[in-house]
Amino acid sequence: MPQIRNHQEVPNLSSHRQDPLLVALGMAIRRIRQKRKISQETLALTADLDRSYVGQVERGDNNVAMLTLSRIAAALGVSVSDLLIEAGL
Repeated sequence: MPQIRNHQEVPNLSSHRQDPLLVALGMAIRRIRQKRKISQETLALTADLDRSYVGQVERGDNNVAMLTLSRIAAALGVSVSDLLIEAGL
């Protein structure tokens, strides 16, 4: 099986990284975060997550768990369904 590479040509170890659904979700999270003028660090602190993990989610590099997605949504002040709608999912 060929190795999947992301937009920076860095090999990905997971076949889920940069999956179009995860990228769309990550972009939606980033759009909402930026619209609310929240930094990644503030979002991470509010959601009790590591800042680097938030960055990975926004890039579509992690298949985010439902509980984590719920914490991110709450920290952004939106529902999980709002995030999914924003992502077009």
